[in-house]
Amino acid sequence: GYRGVIVDVDASFQGDELWYSTNAPGDPPKNQPWYHILVHGSVHHAYAAEINLIKDDTLDPVEHTELDYFFDGFKDGLYHRRRYSN
Repeated sequence: GYRGVIVDVDASFQGDELWYSTNAPGDPPKNQPWYHILVHGSVHHAYAAEINLIKDDTLDPVEHTELDYFFDGFKDGLYHRRRYSN
C-alpha cells in the first residue's frame, strides 16, 4: 500500500518476535530476504519480506528525508548509491 526505495537487505528476518507477530501481515516466511525501505512521502522506514514486494515501474523518484544519506543521485529511474570510505 505504499511506495519506497530499498536501502538494505537481511538474508532472513532479523527483528524480534513481538514485532513479527504484530507487523508481519500474512506471516511471511522468516527464512527469506527482508528489506529495509524508505517510505515515500514520509519519515518512516518499513521492514518487509520479499514475498510482499512489488516492483514499481513508474520510474518516479521517492521523497524521503534520508535519501541523501543513502544515495548521491537519481537518474533514469535509478538511485545511485552513495559511497563512503573509511
